[in-house]
Amino acid sequence: MLPYVYQVTKYDPADRDQRGSYTGAEEAVSDHGPVEAAYLAAVAAFAEDTGVRQLAVREPQVAPGFVHFGLEPAIEGGGLAGLFPPDLTGYHDGATVPLTVGLELVRAMLRDNGAWCRLEVEDTFAVHVGWDQYVYVGSAVPCEAALARTRELGLFPEPLEASPYDVELDESGAQRPADDDFWARVRTCVATGEAALLEEMHLGNASRWHRFGEGSLAAVRARLTPRARLAVWPDLSTDVGAVLAALPEDGLVEFVWEEQDGRITSVVADEDEFQAVAARVAGARAAALLAVYVDERTPLFTAVLPDDDGVVRARWGTEPTPSDRAWAFLRTLRRGQTVTGTVTGIADSGVTSVDIAGFTATIDLPELSRRPVDHPGDVVAVGRQVTAVVLDVDLVRERVQLSLRALQEDPTGQDA
Repeated sequence: MLPYVYQVTKYDPADRDQRGSYTGAEEAVSDHGPVEAAYLAAVAAFAEDTGVRQLAVREPQVAPGFVHFGLEPAIEGGGLAGLFPPDLTGYHDGATVPLTVGLELVRAMLRDNGAWCRLEVEDTFAVHVGWDQYVYVGSAVPCEAALARTRELGLFPEPLEASPYDVELDESGAQRPADDDFWARVRTCVATGEAALLEEMHLGNASRWHRFGEGSLAAVRARLTPRARLAVWPDLSTDVGAVLAALPEDGLVEFVWEEQDGRITSVVADEDEFQAVAARVAGARAAALLAVYVDERTPLFTAVLPDDDGVVRARWGTEPTPSDRAWAFLRTLRRGQTVTGTVTGIADSGVTSVDIAGFTATIDLPELSRRPVDHPGDVVAVGRQVTAVVLDVDLVRERVQLSLRALQEDPTGQDA
């Protein structure tokens, strides 16, 4: 948290009622003129006082067609035209931009053009643009000259303990990285037909889709946006008619389909738009309908791309799936570790299933005892609690093998 944080506004503190609400005549939108220019000059003054010439883009967003960020309607391109290419290459979490581009991003946010991000220098500087022309500037130094300059510009800087737009970090669990183990699991799922679709959430409110074909995984991986959030899904259905027949009567639905030329397209639509979108999808190679709401979306597993050095620095994350929770648990296990669990099943093949903290591990028949065993029932029973040693942890296949035998004394005395 930065020690010096200021709320910078065009709203005179004298024009507030007893509850702190503004009662003056200033409009809550940009004037696209001298007041907007004053905001940019104030931010530039704080950056100069702090010695900042470049800024990092953090958690960038774009507005989808049915949402905008403020009182003005979003414009096509979100106000990013001229700052980034049409495909927004370079507008991603962690991207470094010169201060001049950062100021233009502030302008786009003041105008509610449809793009939003935090602009920061780690432990040094931050600019957050809030609703209704409230700007929050944080610095590692007091910025006395910038404060004076801001007042000269006709704006009102007020000290705060923290920006209300500081990122809220989720400390509940580790975010799964899209590392070599993750890609090995993807490769395994593609090979077995369990998965064939990758959702690349490269911006807030924006996704790109990739369908894995024969040997295409490496090519898809190479063109992903830095620090993107990833979700792995089952393949699209080639029975497009059946997919469209499953449309609900109302609500929001995401259509995902592969065009005849191989492009993957997705559209979020409601019941008023179903017919028009269905007409577009009808000629597709393959399609799927996905839930829009977080608690209803069910990808197979998710991850966030780490930086080139393997460290995950993205502060946003994905909603954990059962597979992600299993991955987080498996990371806590080590070979040779002793664990306690409950027997949940005995297969005809002789494999015993054991629940350890909600994860199902297995014990092969030879690992049940140092003595000859014909059937697991000779040693264990469903519902019985057992203590075992971890023999192997396979993060790719999400398997854990246990041994009761490893905790038993050798009846022949040969271990002595």
